[in-house]
Amino acid sequence: MRPRRLPLTALVLLAALALSAASPPARAETADADPWWGRDKLLHFSASASLAVVGYAGTSMGTESRAGRAAGGAALAIGAGAAKELWDLDGHGDASWRDLTWDLIGATTGVLLSLAVDWSIHRWFQPPAGRAR
Repeated sequence: MRPRRLPLTALVLLAALALSAASPPARAETADADPWWGRDKLLHFSASASLAVVGYAGTSMGTESRAGRAAGGAALAIGAGAAKELWDLDGHGDASWRDLTWDLIGATTGVLLSLAVDWSIHRWFQPPAGRAR
């Protein structure tokens, strides 16, 4: 018969609950003005991912090459993110390497998502091997 591990599991859950309920430490006076996980970064990520999907879809009207479509989506998203950071650098906002990093992560996510959807649609509608269309 297996020994019961309920007390250890309960202890771990209580410790996790106590740690999650504890108040976060007070922020220092020199808090980071450009946090990695700020709302601004979510906007950069989602805008770049969306532009990558739109660029991929738009490029698909001109080429059958998945690599070409991926390049088109990436170019649109990364180009827009770089243009935004250059605009900020010109004095219209706060230029940030972290923003550009989230633009790149979003562009990569959007292109990979587009490739996955493209692959599954083509695989789903592809005739079985040995049968002509």
